[in-house]
Amino acid sequence: MCGIAGSMALHQGPAIDEPALARMTDTLVHRGPDATGAHLEDGVALGFRRLSIIDLHGGDQPMFSEDGAVVMVCNGEIFNHRELRAELVAKGHRFRTSCDVEVLVHLYEEEGTALLNRLNGQFAFAIYDRRERQLFLARDHVGILPLHYAVTRDHFVFGSEGKTVLEHPGVPREVDLTGLDQVLTFPGLVSPRTIFRGVSSVRAGHYLLVKDGNVSETRYWDLDFPLGDVPARPDEYYVETLRELLEQSVRRRLQADVPVGFYLSGGLDSSLIAALVGRTTPPSHSFSITFPDAAIDESGYQRIMADKVGSRHHEAEFTAAEIEAELQRMVWHAEMPVKESYNTCSMALSALARRNGVKVILTGEGSDELFGGYVGYRFDRFGRGPGRGGNGLDDALEDEVRRQLWGDPGLFYERSYHAWRESKMEIFADGVREGFAAFDCLRHPLVDKERLAGRNRLNQRSYLDFKLRLSDHLLSDHGDRMALANSVEARYPFLDIDVIEFATTIPQHLKVNDLGEKYVVKQVAQGLVPPDIISREKFGFRAQGSPHLLRQNVEWINDMLSHERVRRQGFFDPVVVDHLKSRYLRDDFDVHPHLGDDLLLVVLTFGILLDTFKLADHA
Repeated sequence: MCGIAGSMALHQGPAIDEPALARMTDTLVHRGPDATGAHLEDGVALGFRRLSIIDLHGGDQPMFSEDGAVVMVCNGEIFNHRELRAELVAKGHRFRTSCDVEVLVHLYEEEGTALLNRLNGQFAFAIYDRRERQLFLARDHVGILPLHYAVTRDHFVFGSEGKTVLEHPGVPREVDLTGLDQVLTFPGLVSPRTIFRGVSSVRAGHYLLVKDGNVSETRYWDLDFPLGDVPARPDEYYVETLRELLEQSVRRRLQADVPVGFYLSGGLDSSLIAALVGRTTPPSHSFSITFPDAAIDESGYQRIMADKVGSRHHEAEFTAAEIEAELQRMVWHAEMPVKESYNTCSMALSALARRNGVKVILTGEGSDELFGGYVGYRFDRFGRGPGRGGNGLDDALEDEVRRQLWGDPGLFYERSYHAWRESKMEIFADGVREGFAAFDCLRHPLVDKERLAGRNRLNQRSYLDFKLRLSDHLLSDHGDRMALANSVEARYPFLDIDVIEFATTIPQHLKVNDLGEKYVVKQVAQGLVPPDIISREKFGFRAQGSPHLLRQNVEWINDMLSHERVRRQGFFDPVVVDHLKSRYLRDDFDVHPHLGDDLLLVVLTFGILLDTFKLADHA
């Protein structure tokens, strides 16, 4: 895992100079502390920071084709690189390194942008074709790795993180109000939107071409569930095939020339990955966060699994005081306001791995979205989801919102968006509220509605979770950013492209049935994971929110939420924020970590964001 940055002149003229490129790559030291590299020529600049994982001494970038006509910088891993390398060598290509990502240079020479159809990996890369004077950038199928860009008057600018792009003098340091509204409305940001105005995020499964002053975007992959019900094979076929694919996925993700470990949360998914790792390699390192509060601590289950696989288990107790201590650093890495504080726990977990000499970890993310792991899937499967309740005006308006968002007025996802639109507007300052219609995130396209049409409710929810929860939230501000904050690479066996595409074919009764959610995953885990872990209720990862932080009476937090500061920044209504503070300070008040919206934490972390990135106040 690494960090990339660069620029291309859109017209005749130079790209950024070497000091400017260095300033951009300096923002990515946490992603790549081991080495740095750069390539500059007329009109193009490519920068690189390296976290050495494979071919520790020979894998520095940029990388070049044999004749030097193709130049590449890449952040990520290509897990099927050995097969691709053998094929390319047979065609006469000469490799200079043993590094996995070098296959991209030679594969581009053979197949151009179609190379994306050959890859199994997690990646964000930029390839400059010197003959065509074309820059080709791509983000992996699922969006595991970030890739940001901006188009200024004279330049196309890109970087692994938004802060990298902000270093370019042509990019404004201003808030994107639609991005802020997305954070208040959905689990998090949704690409191509970011919190920075003028900075876009390449969408998962998409690539960009920059040529002759034009920037174009193309989708090369998307999650695609079958129309209607698929002909079912025997249940055993799905269980055995999924087990084989997961075993293969884990083997692929254990490729490294550095120690590889795994996270243990105490739940089914991370435990199954741990079991598969244990069948493949000698005892490895496992890492867990524990809590002094027994109501949220899962250490008992974590230790059961660590003992079963014989891992060298490492624990770090996370206290509520650490949330306050790490909140500002967390926002700098997340690059967005947040509704939950648990990112600070994730950051502590990667710090624990790094302290113990582990650069690569495997985690169980992605299983819930593929196999029906949230309670909403059960509601959908058995037709017990929230109804619209009547034929009044509010119901008609909600139908219209759903039609605009999903193309289906009967599709309920997470909340009633019309009612929430009316509620959340109250928190905005008057000057912002007056222009709400222009930045209302419900008026902007989010997903491909054709991928929802004709699918059953379970698969519709899975698609939306993939797009709105997983890619730009769980894998981004919660996953990639919190791991790389401590120079640790996270890998996700459930998100292997072969696993994903097989999961789309599994009948819904094997995902959610009377025996619970993720039934097929539980069957795969039989004999590998202790029964107590397989049968336990889902227990979401969580930490204490803004009510607890307020009660600590910390000076800087009080200042950040003060009436005067909120009024001066101009985004939120200070009177409403004062009311929220009074309410949140009550001893009997708390925000449900999964069902409620911690609006005050959004205000607090948004204030941190404004200060950290020196973003302009709202005029």
